Amino acid sequence: MSIKTKDWTAQIDRMPGNQSFRVHGTVTVPHSGATPKLEYMKLQDKSFNVRLELKLETSDEPSLQVETDKFVEYKVMGDSNVPSVSIFYQGELLHHIDKVLITH
Repeated sequence: MSIKTKDWTAQIDRMPGNQSFRVHGTVTVPHSGATPKLEYMKLQDKSFNVRLELKLETSDEPSLQVETDKFVEYKVMGDSNVPSVSIFYQGELLHHIDKVLITH
C-alpha cells in the first residue's frame, strides 16, 4: 500500500526548560477513522540518524470513507543532537530529513 505524506519537519528545541526533539508532518490516510502514529524503531543504525516508523491505527467507530489529511508528530523531551531522520512505512523508506531545524 502506498501512502502520501508532505510537509515533514525535524526540530531540535534548545530553549532552556523546554529542550526537545520533534518530527512532524502530514499524512493522507485512506479514511477519517485512521490515525497516523510515529514510533521510535527498535532497530537503529550505527550513526546518529534516528529511524522512525509510521503506523496507521484504525478505529471501530463509524468514519467517512474519504482520504483525509492528518497531522502526525513524534516528540521526546531532553537535549538532542540528531543530524537526520529516516521515516519508514511497512519496512520501506518513506522520507528522509537531512536538515534539522535548531531553535534557541
